[in-house]
Amino acid sequence: MDEKEIWKLAKEELAQTVPTYKMWIEPLEATAFDGNILTLITAHALAPQLIKSQHNAKILEALKNVCGKDVSYTVVHDEEFAERYQKEKKKELQKQKRTPVETEETKLMDNLAQMQSSANLNLKYKFSNFVVGENSRFAHAAAMSVAQNPAKKYNPLFIYGASGLGKTHLMQAIGHYIIFNKPKLKVKYIKTEEYFNELIKNLQTGGNDKTNRMDKFRQKYRNVDVLLIDDIQFLESKTFTMEEIFHTFDSLHNNNKQIVITSDRLPKDIPTLPDRLRTRFEMGLMVDITPPDFETRVAILKNLADLAGIKAEFDVFEYIAKNFINNVRELEGAFNKVSAYADIEQTDLTLEFAKKVLNCEAVKQEISIAQVAKAVGDYYGVSIADFLSSARNQRVSSARHVAVYLAREITQKSFEAIAEYFNKKHTTMLYSHDKIKDDLKTNKNLEQDIAVIRRTLREQ
Repeated sequence: MDEKEIWKLAKEELAQTVPTYKMWIEPLEATAFDGNILTLITAHALAPQLIKSQHNAKILEALKNVCGKDVSYTVVHDEEFAERYQKEKKKELQKQKRTPVETEETKLMDNLAQMQSSANLNLKYKFSNFVVGENSRFAHAAAMSVAQNPAKKYNPLFIYGASGLGKTHLMQAIGHYIIFNKPKLKVKYIKTEEYFNELIKNLQTGGNDKTNRMDKFRQKYRNVDVLLIDDIQFLESKTFTMEEIFHTFDSLHNNNKQIVITSDRLPKDIPTLPDRLRTRFEMGLMVDITPPDFETRVAILKNLADLAGIKAEFDVFEYIAKNFINNVRELEGAFNKVSAYADIEQTDLTLEFAKKVLNCEAVKQEISIAQVAKAVGDYYGVSIADFLSSARNQRVSSARHVAVYLAREITQKSFEAIAEYFNKKHTTMLYSHDKIKDDLKTNKNLEQDIAVIRRTLREQ
């Protein structure tokens, strides 16, 4: 059977088991059945998450009954299909009056879209497309708990970690979940920098209604049930903004409203943050997200491909995951680049093609062990001579461990080659590499140090 026939038979069963069949299931259209995955497209941007959250089990059961085996599926919002669907809908409505189901569907979709827009959320960031790994398991569990029970526990929820690891994704996923499952609650997402700019605009605009404008500004963020504040580290040195955030925090918390905050560092590591704000940020639950391991990076890339409906050899995912290790944003950028080139050149996304486009081997060859050692030495104030010496004091030894770890990760040279450069035994290099790898699991300051050194090397 092709995808059309499979979905036609599955829909016949779903029509008997799903109460809101006409609203959500009937409009879906099957476009592909490849690798045991059925691809369905929808006209509604908000539908993929809702269908997965409310009807997943019944759809999987129907597909298994039709195919005689376990079959997975993906739901993708397709703009061209949406345009065609809306045109057909208008034609139908011109011929007959709306039925109660059509009225209910239109009203619900309009309300969901309006709430999403008002909350300032990006449709891209949902729990359904967040890949959970060891690096994010606890943060994901905490975010889901808050989404299911806002203001009941973990208030505030403070998510921290380096840039590009998924903090914003988890934060906005909380907002989307609440909008879909608790539509009576009002959600608002704002970046700290945008909050600051809006505040300054209201303060600087002339006229006699300045007090009214400020009252409206304050109520905009205090008259909500869930406030999501992104990148709170940008509060640094913004004294008046800190004052406003402090009063907004107290107003919401005292009224049992949920607050979620993200930052690239812990509250205690944000310079100039007043103690009264720091202690409030720390009074709930603080969870971190670290860089994803290899298996998680591969899973993230596979998920990106599935969501975009892009076919790629599995070796492509492993190649990208091996060469882009810092964060999810890097991974996504690399995958988008190779998939765009493949689309433009009308070719299959193979390992050979990915190597040609990304040319990671050539990039790595440009950075030598000596360059890595110099960058680490400059950062920690240690000379190359110190690295090559038998010095074992804490400062030199710690910096040397980092240099060995980065030399291995960036250049992919053998431990023997790295040992030759540092004039040490290769077993010593193995120890240094493994030590830093283990320390990175718990040492946030070390993680930030290494991220800075990596950026320095890339900018050379």
